[in-house]
Amino acid sequence: QVPLKESGPGLVKPSQTVSLRCTVSGVSITSNGFAWNWIRQPPGKGPEWMGLILYDGRTMYNPSLKNRTSISWDTSKNQFSLDLLSVTPEDTAVYYCARMSRSTLDAWGQGTQVTVSS
Repeated sequence: QVPLKESGPGLVKPSQTVSLRCTVSGVSITSNGFAWNWIRQPPGKGPEWMGLILYDGRTMYNPSLKNRTSISWDTSKNQFSLDLLSVTPEDTAVYYCARMSRSTLDAWGQGTQVTVSS
């Protein structure tokens, strides 16, 4: 089991940037073959894949969110991060980080609630 743990601000105001962090234990995020994902689930809706950062630092994004999303990492802390710009109440969701190995999401964090409200 690979523990992943999300952290974030919880409540943000519209038009602000929400920054989330995922701390990974038990395996290096630069280990060959892994992809580190951000996924969110708004209330009453299905999960939405937001993007990922590969073990070599390359990133991929959901086209619908690409203009507002940035994923980065801090390998010294074994963490990867999500910045979501110009948030609206529609960005209210539980945000998850997850590891992908061999095309399977095989490890998940517990999720962190982000609420966008003035």
